[in-house]
Amino acid sequence: MELLNSGCVSAIMKIDEVVSTTNEQRVATHSHIKGLGLNNEGVPERIAAGFVGQEDAREAAGFVVEMIKSRKMAGRALLLAGAPGTGKTAIALAIAQELGPKVPFCPMVGSEVYSSEIKKTEVLMENFRRAIGLKMKEIKEVYEGEVTELTPVETENALGGYGKTISHVIIGLKTVKGSKQLKLDPSIYEGIQKEKVAVGDVIYIEANSGAVKRVGRSDAFATEFDLEAEEYVPIPKGEVHKKKEIIQDVTLHDLDVANARPQGGQDIMSVMGQLMKPKKTEITDKLRKEINKIVNKYIDQGVAELVPGVLFIDEVHMLDIECFTYLNRALESSLSPIVIFATNRGMCNVRGTEDIQSAHGIPRDLLDRLLIIRTLPYSREEISVIIEIRAKTEGLQATKEAMEFLADIGVKTSLRYAIQLMTPANVLADVNGRDVIEKIDVEETQFLFLDAKESMARVNANFLK
Repeated sequence: MELLNSGCVSAIMKIDEVVSTTNEQRVATHSHIKGLGLNNEGVPERIAAGFVGQEDAREAAGFVVEMIKSRKMAGRALLLAGAPGTGKTAIALAIAQELGPKVPFCPMVGSEVYSSEIKKTEVLMENFRRAIGLKMKEIKEVYEGEVTELTPVETENALGGYGKTISHVIIGLKTVKGSKQLKLDPSIYEGIQKEKVAVGDVIYIEANSGAVKRVGRSDAFATEFDLEAEEYVPIPKGEVHKKKEIIQDVTLHDLDVANARPQGGQDIMSVMGQLMKPKKTEITDKLRKEINKIVNKYIDQGVAELVPGVLFIDEVHMLDIECFTYLNRALESSLSPIVIFATNRGMCNVRGTEDIQSAHGIPRDLLDRLLIIRTLPYSREEISVIIEIRAKTEGLQATKEAMEFLADIGVKTSLRYAIQLMTPANVLADVNGRDVIEKIDVEETQFLFLDAKESMARVNANFLK
């Protein structure tokens, strides 16, 4: 008996801690870019917001941001030109960060226009309209207040069985002026559950549609010790039942798609017909003109406000002469976003032609419309700082010797190659039982993975044999 007890005592129970993954996110190529890194006077700081160097390009981009904010750049275009790995895409993303989440930012690559399902010009126009936002102001009849009571009333299932169904919901709403008790349809209760509404929350319910929106937690509960608490909001003023101005943010492309989708019947033939349709259908120019008329009417009435966003076309030299001709016309439209092009080409043929050569692969008439920002290659010191920033962003630790060696590799080959060596070098260090990347790890990784120049040299050597 004693032996049995001692065996039970000596047995160790294994308890593993579950690690939360809510704050983890994927580290992308430009995760370290937080803005243009300009001071209050619009002058770029040497190292700021994840940026290093490129002061002239960043200062010029700052002027562009100011023009966009003051609505003086709609229908104009910008070209970022420079060698690969000099921060063109980073500057475009920094412009988007500076403008904020309310301004539409639509990125695309030049090669996206080539599709067997849809015309090239249609792809361009879709992205143009995705980059134009519309703030719709709507007066709606709502019930708004702090939830004081939330009681679902159950009844026996009409279809029989043991389960019960919710017949209606009793909800109490309170404002500064008064309070009301409402009896709601069970379908509205589903909306309440989706919004995770609890007693003490401030909500509003649209009278016509029954849509429920949780605004936040009432500030009467602000003394609660809750680490997960959201922002606190004051108890609404006025009556519970009122008319409220609601602002909705949509893009012109959202309106196009909503009006282009046919509202078929619920019979089996209609459903089958919708399934048999091709995945991508073109939106007609006639429909877009009708939507533009309605949008212009709303703008004149003050019901809607146009928000010209940014369309970013990377690798613009991949577009052909037809696309460039179409862009000339699209930029002259009254409903046009700010367009930012990026390319790493010098003098080359315009795609779709045999003998027309032009700078950056863009026809001269379109080049004439563009403001051009030049990006310059990074110095060794700047490459060293960028590598340090990337290591910090990716949560990697390396010795000073390893960092200096990576900077030397960046100068000899390219910045992108040096940054790409960091993660495999970290894996190699981990395999060898080290938490810190050392120079020997980088050297071994460099031996395993060739850079573009080395690969080209070997291909040429084999070709000459």
